[in-house]
Amino acid sequence: MIARSIIVEGRVQGVWFRDSTVQAARSLGVSGWVRNRADGAVEVYVAGEAHLVERLIDRLREGSPASRVDRIDVRDAGLQPVDRFTRRPSA
Repeated sequence: MIARSIIVEGRVQGVWFRDSTVQAARSLGVSGWVRNRADGAVEVYVAGEAHLVERLIDRLREGSPASRVDRIDVRDAGLQPVDRFTRRPSA
């Protein structure tokens, strides 16, 4: 199990980015959460098997059909007690 903290910048709010992230994460079977940030970015925490976490990160780089991903920052993170992937309130 690995965990990553991810910040996605670009046109990623109001374009179905969070919902598409939830769908992708659940289809892969990883745990974590996604939320909008006040600065216009989207924050993602994901935990799971390394190859599945990397597949979700690849999906984040693609974004949703209406989004535009300009930058993605991926950092190692500690494991949090999460058992599924959810959408959290904006920060």
